[in-house]
Amino acid sequence: MGALRTPREKWIDEGLRVLADGGVDAVRVEVLAKRLGVTKGGFYGYFQDRQALLTEMLDTWEREAVDEVIDRVQAEGGDLLDQVRTAGRLTFSNDRLLPVDLAIRTWARRDPEVAERLRRVDNRRVQLSRDAISTFCDDPDEVEARALLAYCVAIGSHFLAADHPRRTRLEVINHAADLILDQGDRGRLR
Repeated sequence: MGALRTPREKWIDEGLRVLADGGVDAVRVEVLAKRLGVTKGGFYGYFQDRQALLTEMLDTWEREAVDEVIDRVQAEGGDLLDQVRTAGRLTFSNDRLLPVDLAIRTWARRDPEVAERLRRVDNRRVQLSRDAISTFCDDPDEVEARALLAYCVAIGSHFLAADHPRRTRLEVINHAADLILDQGDRGRLR
């Protein structure tokens, strides 16, 4: 009986871990093979080259970060505002998705194709916020502003080093979300 091949998904998953840890330049066939404890020959049974792996990694990230999150949010149910909160929790507090997401943002700054894919992902994510906010707000300008603020809090909070006196970062983020998604006059952004 021949040796078992390392499954394709393991190469992709390890590639995403390396991307999250060290950026796109760290994603090398030799590095992945060593981390997987295999020779690099098996890699070429699945991928033509490194670029093919990078494309598969982006496909996997996009599917997990958008399609699977939306599927799970819809399966869990609740109103659209609950769904936005759940999507944010699944995406931006996840040990797998968040580090990969942040690494892809860095990668996108120097690769136009990755930037375009990131734009597509961000547009789909922001649309979920727009849809939810539109259930209680009929001013398109306010809907857009609130959706932008919600996404900026979700992304930007991972880059800030500011302290929040007498509050945890999570408390402040949750309060910001409450203000942005507030359906009444209190906390309305004007």
